[in-house]
Amino acid sequence: MRRAERPGQPPQLAVTVLYDTHYRGLTRLAALLVSDLAMAEDIVQDAFVAMHGAWVQLGGSERALAYLQRAVVRRSHSSRAARSDPPGRQAVPPEGTAQAHTQPEPGLMAVLCGLPARQREALILRYYADFPETQIAAAMGISARTARIHLARGMSSLNAGLERGHPVAAQRGDCG
Repeated sequence: MRRAERPGQPPQLAVTVLYDTHYRGLTRLAALLVSDLAMAEDIVQDAFVAMHGAWVQLGGSERALAYLQRAVVRRSHSSRAARSDPPGRQAVPPEGTAQAHTQPEPGLMAVLCGLPARQREALILRYYADFPETQIAAAMGISARTARIHLARGMSSLNAGLERGHPVAAQRGDCG
């Protein structure tokens, strides 16, 4: 049984509840964004450490969760940009694990990897994490209008890439 957050409960307990409730989902989200499970775990751990340090300013679990989502997206974006791995490398979770069942099919992931980073992030947040536009905007640190633009352009590019049947991920190397 999960512990529910209660007003006035100690921050340590609230952070523990957030961790127990959201760690796996945030890790899967980061793994889709960076295509590397170990890096995704590091990103989420770092986000939780930063959130714990900012707990007093956040003032509660609702704002803390939004902070975590935004931190994971931003850290994933930064980690991908700083990564020096060869293009096309993807850490695929072992078959039979929970992560293996949440990975998109390889062809779809390859086309997603060919998209500009912000379009890919918006699509993953919308269709994998099931975020509404306002939550996508908050997680990406952009306006709702800009989030809609990234979603529309991303869907258009994704559909075109799937119709062509030849992803451009290897040429761009954005995901791996």
